[in-house]
Amino acid sequence: MSRKIIEAFKVLNEETGALYLDAEVTQINELDPLEFQRDYVSKNLPVIIRGGCAGWPATKKWNTQYFREKIPNRKLTVALTPNGLADGITTDNSGVECFVMPFETEMTMAEFLDCLAQKRPGMIPYIQKQNSNLIEEFTELVDDVKREIPFATAAFNKSPDAVNFWMGDERAVTSMHKDPYENIYCVIDGYKDFILIPPTDLPFVPYKRYPQAEFKLTKGQWEIVPVEKEVDGSVTEEEQLEQALLPWICIDPVHPDYTKHPGFKKAHKYHIRVGKGDCLYLPSLWFHHVRQSHGCIAINYWYDMEFDVKYCYFKMLEKLCGMY
Repeated sequence: MSRKIIEAFKVLNEETGALYLDAEVTQINELDPLEFQRDYVSKNLPVIIRGGCAGWPATKKWNTQYFREKIPNRKLTVALTPNGLADGITTDNSGVECFVMPFETEMTMAEFLDCLAQKRPGMIPYIQKQNSNLIEEFTELVDDVKREIPFATAAFNKSPDAVNFWMGDERAVTSMHKDPYENIYCVIDGYKDFILIPPTDLPFVPYKRYPQAEFKLTKGQWEIVPVEKEVDGSVTEEEQLEQALLPWICIDPVHPDYTKHPGFKKAHKYHIRVGKGDCLYLPSLWFHHVRQSHGCIAINYWYDMEFDVKYCYFKMLEKLCGMY
């Protein structure tokens, strides 16, 4: 990477810190569509709405006992991992680091809650299916929450693309990543701890390319199985091998190794806790790492992002960083 590009990254980092980013994530108690669009969406800045979903029936009712009484036999898709790292980096038996997806299985809600309560070593459950699973799998609970967030729907001028249900314990960790969605994240019970990094800090967020795999559970034994990925047959063998590898963030922001990745010190990191009844607007393309309390329940609303100038700038940054 040329000295001029490195200097440009340094200028971007310093200028965003001085002119664009706040010292802390803003916290407010209410939000109307105009204020939301003007102060946060247009600036691609996060905001916490304290008590934003505190009045919902779900926030008053949802907990493990309520689910045992209301939907004990409801069939659910549950992600299982031996280490709590679904969609993250794990070392396989041969010592190779891989991007590993979880083993998915079907359970009743009662079975899931039993698994959650037992905290069996090497058996970490998480409801995390991101296909609007609230609507698809929790039909009895839908009326306890909003099908869309009024101020967000008005500001984005569209309905959410997906509404997702999340439930797990403190062992299940979401590795740092970004999404091409405008995200309204609502905590119904417990709390979520986020580490946020703005997309302008991409040059200081280290990536590596990893082979892709998935966890498999066979007769109580875990294994990591490679996932074959289709590649373009018209390119060279070396290019095919490169295409089969997935770029993923290679640093743990909770315990960063600054010896390996000294540039990560420059990234602007926001540590926030979103508690019961709170909502977080997580802007598109912001990096985020998520941990949670035991039995935490959350709902999030994904609105399709606009592929506008911020997206164009981000794609340019990716190229300059040599990612693609």
